[in-house]
Amino acid sequence: MEIEEARRGESGHVVCGSWIRRPKKVNWAIIARASKRRGSSSPALLNIFSFDPITTSLSSSPLAIHELKESDGDPVAISVHPGGDYFVCSTSKGGCKLFEIVGGAMCVTVLAKELPPLQNAGLQKCMAFSFDGSKLATGGVDGCLRIMEWPNLTVILDEPKAHKSIRDMDFSLDSEFLATTSTDGSARIWKAEDGFPLSTLERSGDENIELCRFSKDGTKPFLFCAAQRGDVPVVNVYDISTWKKLGFKKLSRKSASTMAVSLDGKYIALGGKDGDISVAEVKTMEIYHYSKRLHLGQTIASLEFCPSERVMLTTSSEWGEMVTKLTVPKEWKEWQIYALLFCLFMASVVLAYVFFENSDSFWKLPMGKDQRRPKISLFGDSSTTPAEDHNKWNLDL
Repeated sequence: MEIEEARRGESGHVVCGSWIRRPKKVNWAIIARASKRRGSSSPALLNIFSFDPITTSLSSSPLAIHELKESDGDPVAISVHPGGDYFVCSTSKGGCKLFEIVGGAMCVTVLAKELPPLQNAGLQKCMAFSFDGSKLATGGVDGCLRIMEWPNLTVILDEPKAHKSIRDMDFSLDSEFLATTSTDGSARIWKAEDGFPLSTLERSGDENIELCRFSKDGTKPFLFCAAQRGDVPVVNVYDISTWKKLGFKKLSRKSASTMAVSLDGKYIALGGKDGDISVAEVKTMEIYHYSKRLHLGQTIASLEFCPSERVMLTTSSEWGEMVTKLTVPKEWKEWQIYALLFCLFMASVVLAYVFFENSDSFWKLPMGKDQRRPKISLFGDSSTTPAEDHNKWNLDL
């Protein structure tokens, strides 16, 4: 496991981080840092780093740096659009900021844009873009839920009493549903198209639902919810066709502070309040990777799978950002599959040729007195020319 610790420098502590998907399977990471007020004052920063899959590390210096205004406060949460060209950042002094990423690998610029529906929306605890990028949802500490179309920002839902205080949210793979959780332990399901409330998830009397993530492999329509059942942390599994609980599984020793599902839907991860991370295979719900005290004694603030690698990006206020290579079974690459198919094809050709050359001796067929076995080459090489074969035919006659 290869881990890179954050660069702290002159800025404040790391608040959160997220991956940015770029063309040709290139991945960047955006790291949000709070302002530093002790000693020398420094502004809150949004840093974009490149990622090297060979060394499993972020670049030593950022590709781009954007300073937040003092009137904006510190960053609270970040949500990156699936297209990789935009991201939204909520701030501690209320409202959200929209940013556009311009440029390529050599020159990257972060441009601030207007976001009128969320400019004075208050403190937003969580945000999420739909999987197809057509919708943006935000959840406030005041319990207000907003769903907007993207990029025209037409308001679909503005529900001030959706929850007591929204804690987490996630869109389904088909962008049809939105799941939200509350600080009071409840969880609700909304229809993303019109904001209609569909269901409130069932839970036992001593159970508090805290985090939620939809499955993303396209075959298993599940909703995973990290819950606290008394003193025992569990992950509940719900069928999204009926919203009924199918069962639960214990994947971590302590309460989870954040949860993520890989882009291909094969793995689910939990970040603990004690700095541990657990990664389980969705198919078997068995732990495949466990990093104990990755962020020693600190709550993991954000956790996210790399879009194209088995790598995890985690952040905490004390230890900054870390990039961790997961110890999960290796998978076949596309070129390896084609290479295997080519080798099998060539092997079948060679076997067919060998079988043809030895077919008479294999079947032990009787040969005539003057009968000769014809010589045939698979590559067009013959011991005689067509003219010689014609003359030989005339002499035999």
